[in-house]
Amino acid sequence: MSDPSRPPEPAAVSELDQLPDRDAEETAEWRASLDAVVRNAGPDRAVYLLRRVHEHAARSGLAVPGLLTTDPVNTVPAWAQPDFPGDLALESRVTAWNRWNAAAMVSRGARLGLGGHLSTYASAAWLYETGFNHFFRGKDGDGSGDQLFVQGHATPGIYARAFLEGRLDEQHLSNFRRETGGHGLPSYPHPRRLPWLWEFPTVSMGLGPLAAIHQARFNRYLHARGIKDTSGSRVWAFLGDGEMDEPESTAALALAAREGLDNLTFVVNCNLQKLDGPVRPDAQIVRELESRFRGAGWNVVKSQWGEAWDALFRQDTDGSLVRRLGEVPDAQLQTYAARDAAYVREHFFTGDTLSAVAAGLDDVALTELFGASRGGHEPLKVYAAYRSAVEHRGAPTVVLVQTVKGHTLGPEFASRNANHQMKKLSRQQFRDLRDRLELPIPDSALDGDEVPFWHPGEDAPEVRYLRERRAALGGPVPERRVVAGPLPQPPPAAFAALHKGSGTQEVATTTALVRLVKDLMRDKATGRRWVPIVPDEARTFGMESLFPTAGIYAPGGQTYEPVDAGQLLSYREAADGQLIDEGITEAGSVAEFTAAATSYATHGEPMIPVYVFYAMFGFQRTGDQFWALADQLGRGFVVGATAGRTTMTGEGLQHADGHSHLLASTNPAAVSYDPAFAHEIAVIVREGMRRMYGERPEDVFYYLTVYNEPKRQPPMPPGPSVEEGILRGIYRFRAAPSPDAGPRIQLLSSGTAVHWALEAQELLAAEWGVRADVWSVTSWTELRRDALRADAARLRGEERVPYVTRALAGAPGPVLAVSDWMRQVPDQIGQWVEQDYASLGTDGFGLSDTREAVRRHFGVDPASIAVAALDQLARAGAVPPETVARARARYGQEG
Repeated sequence: MSDPSRPPEPAAVSELDQLPDRDAEETAEWRASLDAVVRNAGPDRAVYLLRRVHEHAARSGLAVPGLLTTDPVNTVPAWAQPDFPGDLALESRVTAWNRWNAAAMVSRGARLGLGGHLSTYASAAWLYETGFNHFFRGKDGDGSGDQLFVQGHATPGIYARAFLEGRLDEQHLSNFRRETGGHGLPSYPHPRRLPWLWEFPTVSMGLGPLAAIHQARFNRYLHARGIKDTSGSRVWAFLGDGEMDEPESTAALALAAREGLDNLTFVVNCNLQKLDGPVRPDAQIVRELESRFRGAGWNVVKSQWGEAWDALFRQDTDGSLVRRLGEVPDAQLQTYAARDAAYVREHFFTGDTLSAVAAGLDDVALTELFGASRGGHEPLKVYAAYRSAVEHRGAPTVVLVQTVKGHTLGPEFASRNANHQMKKLSRQQFRDLRDRLELPIPDSALDGDEVPFWHPGEDAPEVRYLRERRAALGGPVPERRVVAGPLPQPPPAAFAALHKGSGTQEVATTTALVRLVKDLMRDKATGRRWVPIVPDEARTFGMESLFPTAGIYAPGGQTYEPVDAGQLLSYREAADGQLIDEGITEAGSVAEFTAAATSYATHGEPMIPVYVFYAMFGFQRTGDQFWALADQLGRGFVVGATAGRTTMTGEGLQHADGHSHLLASTNPAAVSYDPAFAHEIAVIVREGMRRMYGERPEDVFYYLTVYNEPKRQPPMPPGPSVEEGILRGIYRFRAAPSPDAGPRIQLLSSGTAVHWALEAQELLAAEWGVRADVWSVTSWTELRRDALRADAARLRGEERVPYVTRALAGAPGPVLAVSDWMRQVPDQIGQWVEQDYASLGTDGFGLSDTREAVRRHFGVDPASIAVAALDQLARAGAVPPETVARARARYGQEG
């Protein structure tokens, strides 16, 4: 009986209930039919029928929602596998040699304490070799080829293959992770360290997938704008299943699907292990990833099982085997790969049906089911999956390949939780590996102190084969080529308006920079190469004027009428749009910037990206990506708009940036400037164009901080030293206003703080008889780097004086430095200033209030600067101590 005290159970509710049922009786019959199948044939049969009906409906063109998961079997059935076009025996030999040399390389380095990774490539060898032999296109064709994002820990296998190809020699392999001598190999894909080989740095896990998506998208952007035909280029990203936990790994999946990037293939090596243990101990990572990618709109191809499983699946007439595979968590699957046949029989093949299946298998076959017979260890299965991926149209594809981490390295490695930390093989383990791989290496070669690298010879069939395959596919991969020449430099007229100043009009430096970029985009020679990138803040930065002129890149064009149609600055999307509006994603914006910033090498087409972002959300949020950008030798302009701790004070603590210049200073490739005036911006951008795109391009990128505070922009001061000072980092903007004798002090300031210093200069002169020179410090960081180089030169016996020391040499009085950044920014140069040096800054968290109130709070407003200057002069004995107390009282700074 029901409990009258309990409320009735709610009826099942479906979203279909709100739609009219045109034939309720027919609906009831379908339901009854399904109930009958469940009663008479069981739930597995009912699910199978529903799946078949769903599949048929989709193929018939009906708009049915897609399934998020499928059975734990391969996507391509055995009967549908394409013919294998290569020589399997020779490819197996090539792969065996690569396995050997990769293991030897890491083991030799590990004996020197250099570390390394053995097990990742061991699991993924066929994933790479199948691609190298049949899919990855080189640059000898159209100059771009395919872009290959290699899983960082698999690097030894890529080096081993390059060794067989003749692109690396034995000395290179011996110097794996030993770079200081100049003939070594970096641990991971580092273009800056090996710029002729590596194109993309990928070992900071999670950045590779994100970068690959935006690389594929930028390829389409170049094609749509008529700059380069990239229709033949495919982006391949090789990833680890543990790596997919990084938020960046899946951050842009929807973008790739939304834009139909069928030029993109992810290959996720599902060896089921992260660095310390199983990726999903109590679940299945393949099923989870399938659901995630399908839900995002990707095509999913699975290659989980090898040929030995095909016969077993054909025997699975009641679904017991598939159901059992769906039940087993990954941690248990790894245990099966590490245990003997008896254990597998007892724990996996349970029940009458599965026990009967196991009875027909000998012990060797049974243990290999969960080891060697994974889909990623059989080239025919991998080839079938790749072929299915590249033939798919309309969406990106992820290939989920199941492998065993440490495969072929022996039972001490295969599927062991600790194998990521196992860096070398013993002598006996190498002998076993040789036998396992059937390599003709004599015992005598293994008797020395070091295990040998081995090359079968230039004329060996397998070496000739792999070279022939690469020639047929367009040359070696990976390979980085720089064939692009310099760009024409913009004419001086493009910068003239900023040199003149703004007259009586107040203009923020953010606005001045945007106007300059807009003018440079009109240049006939290089205007089309500018790539403006914003993370959905174009209107904040005054960039909406680019909407109607440049257009916003949208692969499908504008398929709607914008709400502001007819207005002067209407929102205009176009298939060949130049502006890239990423949406609210700084990570996606930096990834897109990186693709554009390295197009000179990837595609032989120099592009000029200018990424404008909210300063607080630049280096702080995406510093790891900027580091990878530097590794990838990217070039372009990065602009931190609405910069400083006190210029966007209404936004409060999490928007108040007082430290980005410190973060940027840690990146050796970032050339950082904090300009105060429009004319400084003009000089800096023009020099950036010369350095990055001139006759001798440098592998740097420029970082400028600009402010949203409107100010009158003065004309550029006369004199030949001004431009040099702007570029080197410091010049005297305004000398002391009074020639009369009296106390002297030097005020150093940057960015918007120059205006505070100029007001303080007037206060000091009018009210305290102090003469102050005001210097504009355009780059604290560049001054420091110059000084560090001077110090290094002095230790080599050279006579060299830092620029900041020379610039301030003989300047009377102490030095007070102030900026809208924390004091550590101006303090970077203190030790190279011969005068007494002090600083003011905006240390601590920001807060909301008026600019004036917040600047007083931090002690950087003009009155506070005047008090600090008087205090410094009092300490030097130049003014009486009571002067400081009077100034504090006058300016309301007591208490």
